[in-house]
Amino acid sequence: MTDQTQSISSVAPAAKARAKAPFSLSRLPDAMTGWLLSLPLALVLFFFLVLPIAMIVLVSFWGATEFSIYPAFQFDNYEFLLTSPVTYQVFFNTVKYALITWAITLVIGFTVAYFLAFHVRTLTWQIVLFLLCTIPFWTSNIIRMISWIPFLGRNGIANSTLISMGVIDEPLDWLLFSDFSVILAFVHLYTLFMVVPIFNTMMRIDRSLIEAAYDNGATGLQTLTNVIIPLTKPGIMIGSIFVVTLVMGDFITVRFMSGSQKANVGRLISNDIALLQYPSAAATAVILLITVLLVISILLRFVDIRKEL
Repeated sequence: MTDQTQSISSVAPAAKARAKAPFSLSRLPDAMTGWLLSLPLALVLFFFLVLPIAMIVLVSFWGATEFSIYPAFQFDNYEFLLTSPVTYQVFFNTVKYALITWAITLVIGFTVAYFLAFHVRTLTWQIVLFLLCTIPFWTSNIIRMISWIPFLGRNGIANSTLISMGVIDEPLDWLLFSDFSVILAFVHLYTLFMVVPIFNTMMRIDRSLIEAAYDNGATGLQTLTNVIIPLTKPGIMIGSIFVVTLVMGDFITVRFMSGSQKANVGRLISNDIALLQYPSAAATAVILLITVLLVISILLRFVDIRKEL
């Protein structure tokens, strides 16, 4: 009886101490701990991503007149967009800009990343050269974009130089306010978004794999196509997603660099907002979002980028 009384008396203070101890996540099951840790980020994503998209989808079904917007559930906005030839032309221009820009930035980005990763031997010079690539991004996108206008203009530096060298006899009109100037500005603005993920992936490649390829008699081209490019696919996909989504959602570049002669989906949405046609703009934004998600889903089928993240 005495031993039992002593055991009870020793357990009671421990139970009181546990009752008074502060709350700790370690006392919860692992599943509940994970949910609680992810709750703040989930709330941020809900209020700043899910909720705005849901509101855009809701407004896309509303109706609008010249002077007012009224809540409704109708498909007039989508019917007008999907039956208008202007919509298909605008989406064609958007996809065209995205594909051409993607191809050019991929070639430039892969070349720059390959040079930095495999031809620059010291980490110091890699950092210095990489920072040189980021210097243009220290200024505004609009400033960097508009800086091309005096260079590409009819009386600009490019035409003046070509005429003085005797290459051309008269100024080239297609250098500015054309598809060429739009794509040039896109490439200038978004190439770094291709360089960074590819360079990051290349730096993770085990150099012994490249040495093994050379030891087995592989040429430089064979090593590039059979070793480096397959191992760089995650970085290529991440950079492709960045470039494609940014180009498809951009509208200010098309407006300035085309002289308001070209249009893409972003420009179409901007015009609807300027005319206070918010339901139509919301419907166009929903279609653009679906298109971008389809493009991303196609890209993700080629590689699992979760290994890179």
